[in-house]
Amino acid sequence: MPERSAGRKPAFIEPERWYAQLPTQYAAVGALITDLRGDVLLVKPNYRDHWTLPGGMLDHDETPEAGCAREITEELGISLPVGRLLVIDWAPALARRPLPLTYFLFDAGVLDRKTEIRPQEAELDDYAFIAPDQVMMNVASYTAARIPAALTARAGGTTVYLPQA
Repeated sequence: MPERSAGRKPAFIEPERWYAQLPTQYAAVGALITDLRGDVLLVKPNYRDHWTLPGGMLDHDETPEAGCAREITEELGISLPVGRLLVIDWAPALARRPLPLTYFLFDAGVLDRKTEIRPQEAELDDYAFIAPDQVMMNVASYTAARIPAALTARAGGTTVYLPQA
């Protein structure tokens, strides 16, 4: 990788040094799971005031698909196939989160309400299937934009990019 010095040809930078100087960011995943009526599965973390989609932060060297599958199993006690990417969202750094965040929202399918869900007791207080028109009242603003985008992407066979300013 070239590095310029005043009046000289570019100098080669060792890859380790070049990569170390690049900015970085966090990555998180979520799963859109609906029931047969189209209600959206939300979880209530015990460390937040609002409900959210099942999911969480990626582990080191974990692909988004593998992280989504892991989070579904950890949080809900079930294994579901992780389908198509529905939404990718980017959010800038915040005071409480010093790096930008890229969020991958995958289609995890339709679940029969009779399926036994075992919420992760260490992190979750509850789960519920919520009608799409009621979801916005229960989630944070950044999640509120993702859910209708994911439902639209699922119905249209597309992927939506939702950058936040």
